[in-house]
Amino acid sequence: QVQLVESGGGLAQAGDSLRLSCAASGLPDSSYNIGWFRQAPGKSRVFLTAIRGDSGATYYKDSVKGRFTISSDNAKNTVYLQMNSLKSEDTAVYFCAASRSWVARTANLYNYWGQGTQVTVSS
Repeated sequence: QVQLVESGGGLAQAGDSLRLSCAASGLPDSSYNIGWFRQAPGKSRVFLTAIRGDSGATYYKDSVKGRFTISSDNAKNTVYLQMNSLKSEDTAVYFCAASRSWVARTANLYNYWGQGTQVTVSS
């Protein structure tokens, strides 16, 4: 049974940093890639970044390049999203998800999802 569990969200001030974690279990092999999405209230889920399970190659949406960094610790089966220089518009629920596609930039290409972690940035 595949499980993705996000953690690390919370309340931050504008300009702060947060690191989100996505602990994965039950994925059958390294062919799965992990993506991070976010969903603000009343908005659709938006792709942010992804990391390949086999090579660690990364891909970023232009709007978060330079501020967000995705990384993985294979020994811990955990993927991280380091978010720096947070802005109020980063307020959303953040989700990690697993896909065999690369680069999967739409939610429908992901097979497994975590429950999400809330990030709230106050200005």
